[in-house]
Amino acid sequence: MGWGGCGARGPGRLGAQLPPPQQTGRGGGRAVEKGAARRAEHRADSGSSMSGADRIPAAGAAPDSAPGRAAVASAYQRFEPRAYLRNNYAPPRGDLCNPNGVGPWKLRCLAQTFATGEVSGHTLIDIGSGPTVYQLLSACSHFEDITMTDFLEVNRQELGRWLREEPGAFNWSMYSQYACLIEGKGESWQEKERQLRARVKRVLPIDVHQPQPLGTGSPAPLPADTLVSAFCLEAVSPDLASFQRALDHITTLLRPGGHLLLIGALEESWYLAGEARLMVVPVSEEETGVDDVKGIFFAWAQKVGL
Repeated sequence: MGWGGCGARGPGRLGAQLPPPQQTGRGGGRAVEKGAARRAEHRADSGSSMSGADRIPAAGAAPDSAPGRAAVASAYQRFEPRAYLRNNYAPPRGDLCNPNGVGPWKLRCLAQTFATGEVSGHTLIDIGSGPTVYQLLSACSHFEDITMTDFLEVNRQELGRWLREEPGAFNWSMYSQYACLIEGKGESWQEKERQLRARVKRVLPIDVHQPQPLGTGSPAPLPADTLVSAFCLEAVSPDLASFQRALDHITTLLRPGGHLLLIGALEESWYLAGEARLMVVPVSEEETGVDDVKGIFFAWAQKVGL
């Protein structure tokens, strides 16, 4: 295994950020940056392959469990979007002032990837958006048709409040300003947010544990040119087999030659969202399929035909 940064060019790259104890988190906190690069192949059930994402070894993994997935779905009914946003994306934990923090690192990884010009097209689907929009701030300059998705209606409602600029919607301006700063195009954060709102065409339900995650007859244009997913698959999978199957399912939404950008947590087993204490399948850096988060990973993969 070699070491590199999140700005490495081309699919097949994995960047991993390992924060020190008690300063980790999905949204912010200080971190010491490390990057891991490896190239492998992910074979989906559809008969395609995903270059750049390692297949999680089956040895030692619990069987893909329908009761386990049902328990996860039940636990998420207690999910509180506002508590999650406060915990992870509002100061002090979500402060972006420290350039070595997790928040700036995630935004840099995404901005640098899109700046290569290799990840582009017309359609993009954000898999498991949750109540957040930061993951699309750099993407919206490169895709005219963006679909946001989430399993929970409360998260889709929270996204709708921001998209409609309703009073009381979460304030993402700090993240929008930072994205504009690192992109260096002279764009204002207000222009950035207007563009994102204009290019998000729909917010849809999704279930990554179903063979057709968006259901039948989805209004989203399929297959998509690019998929983005942040802190979703490992957070909704009760075991490694379920995680592996969910990855297979979402890649059916991606066209051959399309790109998949993943951000996730390493070795996390739980996190809080209000009164909900939500379990996460703990994936180590070595298993790399990805709150007691030990680190954050960024992976860029490309779907190739057999």
